[in-house]
Amino acid sequence: MTLRGRDLLAAADVVVTDRIARDDVVLEHARPDVEIIDAGHGEQGQELTHAVRAKLVVKAAKSVGPNGLVVRLMDGDPATFNGLVEEVRACRKAGITFDVVPGVSALTAGPTYAGVPLTSKSTGAVHVVGVDRSSVDWSAYTADGDTLVLLGGTDGVRTALAALLAAGRPAESLVALSANGTTVRQSSVATTLGAVDSVFAGKEPLEVSLAVVSPNVGLREEFSWFENKPLFGWKVLVPRTQAQAGPMVDRLASYGATADVVPTISVEPPRTPQQMEKAVKGLVTGRYEWIGFTSVNAVRAVRERFEEFGLDARAFAGLKVAAVGGVTADALREWGINPDLVPTGEHSAAGLLEVWPEFDEVLDPINRVLLPRADIATETLVAGLREMGWEVDDVTAYRTVRAAPPAASIRDAIKGGDYDAVLFTSSSTVRNLVGIAGKPHAATVVACIGPATAKTAQEHGLRVDVLAPEASALSLVDALAGHGVGLAVAAAEAGQPVQRPSDKRPASRRRAR
Repeated sequence: MTLRGRDLLAAADVVVTDRIARDDVVLEHARPDVEIIDAGHGEQGQELTHAVRAKLVVKAAKSVGPNGLVVRLMDGDPATFNGLVEEVRACRKAGITFDVVPGVSALTAGPTYAGVPLTSKSTGAVHVVGVDRSSVDWSAYTADGDTLVLLGGTDGVRTALAALLAAGRPAESLVALSANGTTVRQSSVATTLGAVDSVFAGKEPLEVSLAVVSPNVGLREEFSWFENKPLFGWKVLVPRTQAQAGPMVDRLASYGATADVVPTISVEPPRTPQQMEKAVKGLVTGRYEWIGFTSVNAVRAVRERFEEFGLDARAFAGLKVAAVGGVTADALREWGINPDLVPTGEHSAAGLLEVWPEFDEVLDPINRVLLPRADIATETLVAGLREMGWEVDDVTAYRTVRAAPPAASIRDAIKGGDYDAVLFTSSSTVRNLVGIAGKPHAATVVACIGPATAKTAQEHGLRVDVLAPEASALSLVDALAGHGVGLAVAAAEAGQPVQRPSDKRPASRRRAR
């Protein structure tokens, strides 16, 4: 999607979608109160004609009035196989002004993601044919130096390729077939025009949406970039809350993987508020020299309590602030607080202790530290600070309780080995995931954020395959990607195809699911 398209979606009063529903895109970029109109199918499920879609667009535009904005959201580029001409004419006839915002068409994006450039020095021309057309003169596309892009369903593409061969295109012409293009479920096959029908007739059903007949298919081995990503097609389990998992999910997507987020803990307020109320009062009245934050949840809990009391970040004036790591430090900066102390090494209680200064009676006017933490936090930090001469108020800022079990389908996928990897970011995520969903399958790659988490995983009978070099969520994802590269290299050296971990389950287990 272009930036212009995104901005118009954000301002839209009504969005009219296309044959393929894009509600997820609309909900991500549009206002919560936007009206979504499905222009793909009627009430009985039948596909609407271009004329009916045009009437829906005009009706929506009239309903919002001259100051409203209707966005007609089309798949790919509006000028390609989407009935743009009919809808533009309908708007002109009704006196409705409009803009057309170009997008990225499947006819260019699909081949690019499949590793096939449409043009090269050896390409004479590029032709695009929609296979649902009733009559096509295939003899016009028989020159082997031209690129021909076929768009449509599997049956239509198969029929078109057979007609192209019959019309005289050489049997040795190179062909690339692609399904689920530009998504992490993409699969591409390179063959020849003479052998392509055997691909369609193979044991594995092939749901093709695009075919490219071109000498440039021969460049695929060196040009392919998407399907060669370290974790391409991997399905990864992230036992974390949705609020915390966002950066991990994005990083996994950059490596070609999809992620399922399964919360294993639920963060709740303390059972009694008095301890936190006393701590906040002490913080405002100058009782503490330091406050130490050991998680984003702690920052969130203190901030919520401050807002309840009508306080803001100004109450931290004169107070020294420590954060256990970069993510926690970012949460503080978002609140307007720049932490004075962040470990440069290990982002953990032990790492924070290494950089925390000892109490000095001359330099430190106050010897007390406030630690707002979870009810299940370890004693490492408290004990270490007391050894350095500090008085510590260890206050329960929030409680962590085991989340409800995920859906049965998720539990079955975990135990059955449908996931290629699981990312554990703490010992509690290991304990809670096993408790609410069961132990991951032996074929699943287990990645842990640090030694303590790895030890807990091993205590639960799991084989730890990946250990992050530093205790951060993104470092954990990067380490998993490195593991994926290692598996691909090992397969190549052994002369074997690259397989995902979930492909290595016993055949009986795969058939049973």
